[in-house]
Amino acid sequence: MENSSISIENVPGRYYVNDKCIGCAICSEIAPDNFTTNHEDGHDYVYLQPSSEAEEGLCREAMVLCPVNAIGIRG
Repeated sequence: MENSSISIENVPGRYYVNDKCIGCAICSEIAPDNFTTNHEDGHDYVYLQPSSEAEEGLCREAMVLCPVNAIGIRG
């Protein structure tokens, strides 16, 4: 995720959305319990880190399907 900064709206934790996000909301559709859309600014962000294996799997799926690779994992 070089040359990208992480949105300050992300809650602390492993997953994050960076400033490459185009607001397509694919992540929010795939993992609505973890990602949400800021409609005013036109981007998505992590509002709740995954707390189960199922949520973890959905977050990983969202990361893989993100068209601009704006979702990352720390560590």
